[in-house]
Amino acid sequence: MKYCNDFSHDLKLGNKGENLIAKILMLEGSKIEVKTDFHAIKGNSTGNVFVEFESRGKLSGISTTHAEWWCFVLSNQQIVLIEISKLKQLCKSDGLRIVNGGDNNTSRGILLPVKLLLSD
Repeated sequence: MKYCNDFSHDLKLGNKGENLIAKILMLEGSKIEVKTDFHAIKGNSTGNVFVEFESRGKLSGISTTHAEWWCFVLSNQQIVLIEISKLKQLCKSDGLRIVNGGDNNTSRGILLPVKLLLSD
């Protein structure tokens, strides 16, 4: 995927993913945070998803979401839907790394192993 530092492009792509998930679940209007991470399981796989909690020195992502569900789109065939409370619990697991990421590495997040995400 080509890098694009244009929020309107990211928003359009994000909305497309959100609408797809809402349509699949027939939960239009439901609060679902959708994150696409094709690097987690394909090709040069990291084996992790990035769960943002801070951006540009302010709380963001999982720290501020009003969503009830978090959805990771890992490929065109694999989607993981998890309740926010469960994801927050997983993010507190021992041994997880906190790294910089996102646009220009201005965000901080937890590297959550996909194996742990799928463990329950």
